[in-house]
Amino acid sequence: MGTRKSYPSDVTDEEWAFAAPYLSLLREDAGQRAYGLRDVFDALRWVVRTGAQWRYLPHDFPPWPVVYQHSRRWLAAVRFEAMTHDLRELLRIAGGRAPSPSAVILDGRTLQSTPESGSRAAFDGHKMRNGSKVHIAVDTLGHLLALRVTTGKDQERDQVAGLSADVQEATGQTVALAYAEQGCTGPQPVADAGAHGITLRVLKPDRTKKAQKAKKKGFVLVPRRWVVERSFAWMGRFRRLARDFERLSETLAGWHWSAVTALLLHRWIPITSLGS
Repeated sequence: MGTRKSYPSDVTDEEWAFAAPYLSLLREDAGQRAYGLRDVFDALRWVVRTGAQWRYLPHDFPPWPVVYQHSRRWLAAVRFEAMTHDLRELLRIAGGRAPSPSAVILDGRTLQSTPESGSRAAFDGHKMRNGSKVHIAVDTLGHLLALRVTTGKDQERDQVAGLSADVQEATGQTVALAYAEQGCTGPQPVADAGAHGITLRVLKPDRTKKAQKAKKKGFVLVPRRWVVERSFAWMGRFRRLARDFERLSETLAGWHWSAVTALLLHRWIPITSLGS
């Protein structure tokens, strides 16, 4: 394969030096590899960033079946999750924090369904749309710790137990406090979080007259919760995540993790450059 044009989504030399060990499931000189692994990774990032269909992959990338099969192998080997967790720890240490957090924020968003969503598409009465839900847990800096995909009708409170278990597994049982929205009000979510050693604190909007007056003038941030909303906004810049275009929930989750690796690599490389 000859020299191809560059795209804004392409991995840089420094980013590839970090990512390559996670993605090299075979030796670089393996006989069955016909295309460069970096080109395959660039192609995947292009698809997730632009939201294009696999068959519309530009011809100067490796053939789309090659990229798709490699991507499925990376998802099955949870390579993007591993990279995300390591980058999170490095960024926290660089910021003078402990590698793993003691507090997290939980929230979910509903992605509009498409014909590919299948039975996962269901009506979300709160958002008033058919879709799939993505539930996440982030640390107080907005770094992704855990992610689950459910049908649109599943409630946030029902995911507290699963997210709490995933968070403690990812951090080594360091989390003691979780913030959540009003949808997690009630004794059951508190008990579900407590079963994993986490105290659940529900964040409620400020109902004072001053806050209500400010709300009339525009959007008002809810303390702590704005962090997870910002994380959703970061991921929303990747158009493959704008709607639920996937047949399998694990694929939708995997593309979220791959998008987060691109975001974190973009933050980590300048830090390493300062230290060199």
